[in-house]
Amino acid sequence: MLKKTVLNSAHRAINARMVDFGGWDMPVNYGSQIEEHHAVRKDCGMFDVSHMCPVDVVGPDCRAFLSRLVANDVAKLQVSGKALYAAMLNEAGGVIDDLIIYFLTESRFRIVVNAGTAEKDLAWMQAKVTEWQLDVSITQRRDGDDALGIIAVQGPNARSKVWQVLPQTQAATEGLKAFFAAEVDQYFIASTGYTGEDGFEIMLPSAKAEGLWNALKDAGVAPCGLGARDTLRLEAGMNLYGQDMDETVSPLDAGLSWTVAMKDERNFVGKAALTANGQKQQFLGLILLDKGVLRGHQQVITKQGNGEITSGSFSPTLQQSIALARLPLGVAVGDEVEVDIRGKLLKAKVTKPVFARNGKAVI
Repeated sequence: MLKKTVLNSAHRAINARMVDFGGWDMPVNYGSQIEEHHAVRKDCGMFDVSHMCPVDVVGPDCRAFLSRLVANDVAKLQVSGKALYAAMLNEAGGVIDDLIIYFLTESRFRIVVNAGTAEKDLAWMQAKVTEWQLDVSITQRRDGDDALGIIAVQGPNARSKVWQVLPQTQAATEGLKAFFAAEVDQYFIASTGYTGEDGFEIMLPSAKAEGLWNALKDAGVAPCGLGARDTLRLEAGMNLYGQDMDETVSPLDAGLSWTVAMKDERNFVGKAALTANGQKQQFLGLILLDKGVLRGHQQVITKQGNGEITSGSFSPTLQQSIALARLPLGVAVGDEVEVDIRGKLLKAKVTKPVFARNGKAVI
C-alpha cells in the first residue's frame, strides 16, 4: 500500500499522472513536464512536498545536540528563523541524510528531513540523544493529530502569489532573505526551496493544506510534479539524496564541502573519518556536446581516470543534456571528456555544477 500525502485527492482531481516515489503515491506531472518547468523559471509553480518530514527538536540541550549531530556548524544560527543546510553523517563519514535546520529559540529547532530517510533519521537522532544523555525531545510532524502539510511555491512571482492568497503573512515575510523562516499564526513560511528560484516553502496544519493548494491554483499558480522538480534542481546544481550522495559517499566527494565545518574544535559524528580520508573525488557539471541524453550511472572517461554521472537529464532551460558527476581530482572546468552511452563515447564539457538559477542559464 503506497503512502499518500494530504493532497493526494487534490492531485487526482486535476488528473495528475501518479507514480510510486519511494513508497509514496506522488504526482510526476499534470500534463506537460516542460511547461511546468518553465512556469517555475518564468512565473510561478507549486509542489506538494508533504512527504518530507518536519521534525521538532525541543529542550535545553538542543544546540549541544545538533552541534554534534551534523557536519555544518549550528553556531551560525544566531537569529531566530535562520536556516542552515547540513549533512548528518555516520561514523565512516557517509551521508545519512541532507537536511535543513531552522533555529527558532535556544530550546526549539525544526529540522526537515527527506521522505525516504525519515524513519532511519529519527531512529539515529533518538539513539544519539540517548547515547549522549542530553535533555532533548524529538517529535516528527508528518503523521498524527499535529501533522503538517508542506507546499513549495517557487518562481519569480511566487511571493506575490502567496501574499495574494495569504495577505496576513506579507508583513512578516516580505523582508525574508534566503534561508530564513517566519511563523505567522498557523503558517511556518520559509524562504527555502529546491529549484534555484525565489519562493516559499509553507508548512501548515494538514487539514488546511488542500484549501491553500486550491486557492493558489485559483490564483494562477501552476501545479508542478516530481518531473519538473527534478530538472529544476538539476539545473540549479542541487544534490538529490540517494543519487548524488548516500551513506557510502563522503560529503567532500559530493560537492558538499561547503557544508562541512572542519576548522573549529567541535567534534561531530564522522569528523574523524573525514579528517583521515580527505577528499578523493570532485563534484562537477557536464554539458553534452554530442546528441544524446546524460543519465545517472553512465561512465565518464577523463585523462585523469574514470568518473560517474550521478544525475543527468535534458535541461529545458539550456535546451541541452546536462549532468552532475563525481570525477577524478585534477579534472578542470572547461576540460573535454567522454561519456559512455550504450557503448558509444560521446563528447561532453566539464562545467561548474550550476547550470541555471533565477530564471536564466548561468553557463
